[in-house]
Amino acid sequence: MASIRIDQAEGLRRLIEKPAPRQLTFLSAAPDADKSAMLLNFGASLAGIGASVLLIDACRRTRGVAAGLARIQAGTLLQASRGEVRLADAVLPMPQGFAIAALGQGERSEFTSRDRSRMETLFSGLAANNDILLADAELDNEDALPLTAMAQGELVLHVADNAASITAAYALMKRISVHYGQRSVGILITGAAGERAGAIYQNIASVAGRYLALEVHAIGSVPEDEHLARATRQGRTVIDAFPTAGAARAFRDLAGRFSRCGPPATGRRHAASGNAMLGV
Repeated sequence: MASIRIDQAEGLRRLIEKPAPRQLTFLSAAPDADKSAMLLNFGASLAGIGASVLLIDACRRTRGVAAGLARIQAGTLLQASRGEVRLADAVLPMPQGFAIAALGQGERSEFTSRDRSRMETLFSGLAANNDILLADAELDNEDALPLTAMAQGELVLHVADNAASITAAYALMKRISVHYGQRSVGILITGAAGERAGAIYQNIASVAGRYLALEVHAIGSVPEDEHLARATRQGRTVIDAFPTAGAARAFRDLAGRFSRCGPPATGRRHAASGNAMLGV
């Protein structure tokens, strides 16, 4: 039987009171555009509190967070692990204060066992050299994450406030439970706040508690806000374009609670390798 927790502060505390580094792997049940907007704004809000943040696009079949960014052209982490490009060219600083990299895009089907070993080492090194690593991931045909190291961090399920997303979230939870067994999963809701977000949490937690071997806890919510969509169309984050908007306040609050629940950020710059640093 799963443990059901709805308190957001407790959920964040459970995410953060872990040995460093802070590694969060996101699986989204929301449309790709909503997922990307959430991750970019979350990354920017975490960078805004002084954390070094690396966002990795590990998607191949769906549209990942880096897919719409023209700057992700220099190379992938897979190519860097093979020595085909410099790591500094694959881990790119963004003007919002965080760095972003693509795992392999369409190349992942070509991973050899040696590639995978190198990628596991590289991923773990990047996680260790940044305050927070956010992975935009998806499950493969065998319900596994792209890299074993991704499952060693915290899993966060992103859910939007619509019936299709909630139904997709149930399916994702079942796949996680079958493949990874009993473990903790955080829930982040976008497009809803207050009582509505609480009701979504309750429904998801009820399903997890009755049918799945998952410990579900809420980590936060972001309300529906036209300013978020407007900022996205402008290629900006809402905390930059519309800092007083409800969504901007929600992202800042979420980042601030990360800061208060865990140890202070070290102020490290984004590590492109063991010794070299990428500035932002």
